[in-house]
Order: sequence, then structure tokens, then C-alpha cells
Amino acid sequence: MLIKSMETILTCPGRNYLIVKITTEDGVTGYGDATLNGRELSVKEALDSHLSKYLVGMDAERITDIWELVYRGTYWRGGPVLMTALAGIDMALWDIKGKRYGAPLYQLLGGRCRDRLRAYFHVHGHTKEDLTDRIRQRMEDGCTCFRYSFDTKDSRQEGLYFNQPHQDISLGRRIEVTEGNIGKPEVWDTEEYGHDLIRVTSYLRDTFGGSIGLIHDSHERFTPIQAAAAAKQLERFGLFFLEDPVEPVNVQGLELIRGHSVTPIAMGELYNSMKDCLIPIERNLIDYLRLDISHYGGITPSMKTAAVAENHGVKIAFHGPSDISPLAHAALAHVDFAIPNFGIQEWVDHNEELDQVFHTNVRYENGFITIRDTPGLGVEVDEDAAREYTYKPKFLPTLRDREGAVHNW
Repeated sequence: MLIKSMETILTCPGRNYLIVKITTEDGVTGYGDATLNGRELSVKEALDSHLSKYLVGMDAERITDIWELVYRGTYWRGGPVLMTALAGIDMALWDIKGKRYGAPLYQLLGGRCRDRLRAYFHVHGHTKEDLTDRIRQRMEDGCTCFRYSFDTKDSRQEGLYFNQPHQDISLGRRIEVTEGNIGKPEVWDTEEYGHDLIRVTSYLRDTFGGSIGLIHDSHERFTPIQAAAAAKQLERFGLFFLEDPVEPVNVQGLELIRGHSVTPIAMGELYNSMKDCLIPIERNLIDYLRLDISHYGGITPSMKTAAVAENHGVKIAFHGPSDISPLAHAALAHVDFAIPNFGIQEWVDHNEELDQVFHTNVRYENGFITIRDTPGLGVEVDEDAAREYTYKPKFLPTLRDREGAVHNW
């Protein structure tokens, strides 16, 4: 089953997505997601001008061989652009294999390990009361675990942090970036944020008790000592996990946190290869691995890494944000079903425009994700609809501290 062509489709049904389409000589088509938020054109150029030349004429069945060729055989390897491009290729090839054999992807990965996946949503509030109201709304849908964010006490009057983007996510909207040009940097104060994190978390536990799981994403904004102090103070609230407390390459920072706290730690959305996360896994510095399947090279390396994590008691909690398409959400769901060490899955609502482009068999209902037994990824792409939603240049926000220095976003 030789590859006849590979093409890319750039679409913006609410936000930008880059679709990889691979077609075999016998007419089987597979789709993958190669979206890199704010860098879609860079990935598209890598695919169109370079990587596509290696694929034509290769056997689409040889997924691992193609993966190794693209990763190692082309010499320049790694980094978010190339690994995202490779992920799109990898997903499309697995989609083709499933369609050829008439089987859902998870069957090709070893079959189901579970019937459904526990999901969590992101919820943002401008006030503590607003936050609890939004959590209660989600609880009515059956959700039992929430990643929460908040405005600090001064942000409402000073316009600090990223209130609107987080509010958009909590409402299921999928635009969180600045359109057209790079906007004015937002202001960040880590000390204020750290104090408010404890205050808001305490309020949520007092309000809901132990009836819900609580997740918080620090987005690498702490120094190691700040992160260790925060994790220690958060112990009494029993977080499901604290996400990205320090930068992903800071192994010593993770060791410092681990030495001072038993709050579960999750890392991984910026990892691009197993080399990035092997030490945190082997030293048990993390409890949940938050790989982004679209930026980690796809399904093939994710399965390998999940197996390594399983041997060290680390669970998988894939990054499932609004800036990857339903193709990627379907891919990570298939992997989740097939691995023994699944932990929990981040999920987002889909808007009407997105549903016009991507027809997916992955569903959220009453707190859980389910999937129907259709071949491949189980996502069909309406290419005509995709082309109607034209690309719009967008950029991620930036942060600066109160002294004007750049801070991690």
C-alpha cells in the first residue's frame, strides 16, 4: 500500500488547525493533526517543502520505519515544529491502517483496557463566587474533576493576567490568541498569584469538600523554591495534581518539589521526545505525564513512552487543549483506551464551526469520554468546509512582570 501523495489543509473554524492528508495508491485516505499554536505556517512549510518528498512511494504500512526515517534519517531532528509535523504524518498513517483493516485504532494498539475515560474541564472565574458557579454548571453535566484558574484580587481593576482567554476556554470557545499582530504584554506578579492560589483553593475545598477533583496549572510561572512552597501548602487540599510548577527541563526543580511535598505533580505538554521526560519518569519526580500527542511525534512514540511510564507507576494524562483539533483528540483517546496506566483526560467543548469541519465519533457525556467502533481514528474531515474557514494570523499572548521583564507565559 504505497503512498501516492501527502498534502496539508490549513483551516480556521474558530481557530487555526493544520491537517495532514495522506492518500495511498489504492485510494485509502488518512488524516492527522499537525497544529502548533501560532506556528502553523512553519509546520506547513516543513511538511510541504521537505518531509512530503520522503513519503511518496513508501509503504504506508511501515509506520515505525517511516517515523524513524522522518525523525532520524533526515538528520535535523527534534523541536516542536518538526515533531508536530511528524505527529501529523504518524496519525494519518495509523488512520490509514485502521481503515484498511476495518478496525478502530485502539484495536490495533492492543484493544480496550477500559470502557470509558474520566474527563476534566478547565473552569475560570473572575471571582471566587463566579468560579464556583461555573463549576456547578459543569457538575450538572456529570463532570467530577476540574482544572481551575482565577483572576487575582487586583486583576479585575488593573486588567492583569489573561482573564478573557481563560474565560473563553471555560465556556468552550476556542480562540485564546491575539489576532493579526502581537498584542500588548500582560502583567504578571508571582507573589500575588501564589497567595491567591492558596486562598482560592481553600475556598473551593470549603465549598465542595472532597466531592470533586481539583487540578491547577501553574504554567511554569514559579521558581523551584516558590513551587516547592506552593506544593507544600496545597497538600492539605488534596489536589488531583499540580501541573507544570516549573520549566520542563528543570529536573533539579522537580527534585526540590518532591523533597518537600507529596502533592501529585504533572508535567509534559512541552516535552518533544522521550529523552525529555525519561529522567522525571525514572526518578519518580512526576505522577502524571502530560504529553501533547500533536507535539510529541504522534501515536507511535506516545505508546512507547506510556509503556515506560507504566513501569514506574506514572499515569498518562494527555494534554487536551483547544489548540489541537478533533483529529488529535481522537488519537489521544484511542491511546488512552489502549494503555493500562491511563489517569485522566483533559477535554474541551466543540463549537458549531468545528463540527462542520470535523465529524468525530469521540463523545463526552456525563463526565466520561466514549468512542464508537469506526475504522481508524474515527474522524472524517469535510475538506470543502475546511477550506471555507481561511487561515487567520494569530499569536500567543506574552507576559512581563511588574518590573517589565519577560516572564513565562
